[in-house]
Amino acid sequence: MDVKTLSEVIANQGFPIALSILLIFRIDKFMQEIVIAQKDGYRQILENTKEIHNSITTLNQQNREYYSLRFSEVQKELSGMKVGLSPPR
Repeated sequence: MDVKTLSEVIANQGFPIALSILLIFRIDKFMQEIVIAQKDGYRQILENTKEIHNSITTLNQQNREYYSLRFSEVQKELSGMKVGLSPPR
């Protein structure tokens, strides 16, 4: 095998192989970045969901306290009222 034939084989077979390897490494790096971004997105969604849950829980507690206080005030008002029944006519 002479040098010209050997260089043609390397050029014809080696270049596509080298290009394929390069593209595989680039795709792998891209896929790793996608996975990292996806994990970060899931983490942010989880944090936001927890924050929303805590806000709703706080609002529910405030509503319960408000209506409990309001109910006891209404009960006090009602207990102070005297209801008189007149005989039927």
